[in-house]
Amino acid sequence: MLPDIDGVEVTRRLREWSEMAILVLSAIGDEEQKVKALEAGADDYITKPFGSRELIARLQAALRRAAGASEQATISAGEMEIDLAAHLVRLAGEPVHLTPIEFELLRTLARNRGRLMTHRMLLVEVWGPAYADDVQTLRAHIARLRAKIEPEGTLPRHIVTEPGIGYRFAE
Repeated sequence: MLPDIDGVEVTRRLREWSEMAILVLSAIGDEEQKVKALEAGADDYITKPFGSRELIARLQAALRRAAGASEQATISAGEMEIDLAAHLVRLAGEPVHLTPIEFELLRTLARNRGRLMTHRMLLVEVWGPAYADDVQTLRAHIARLRAKIEPEGTLPRHIVTEPGIGYRFAE
């Protein structure tokens, strides 16, 4: 019942680029509407009227689930170690300085190891929906990232290009 867009669509769009906890607060108690919201990515659906203690308990439960589903602390790939919590990358034990964007790209690719990440998926995940078509920016950042993490004079081992589609973090 939002003025400009349906709440289910808002949820769907948020899920395209974010893993944040989403709780739907609605006056609509129809089961079909609840199912649509949950299928679109909502973590919970609360129908008005509700008590403040119930709302707080549901928020805390959603946050606990989000924390429990958090990513592993470190990802290893050959001689590379990515410490996700500390935002550090090491190659053969030596720290590698990455910009925040480079780290986010590497983190996104490594979390989806072996999975093809399209240009659009990476752009939306790292820069947000407004950059979904800015492939040139993505290519420039991938080139700088590769220069820092790939061995010189060799074909890329970690970040493999799928021409015209996107990139894959090698398993």
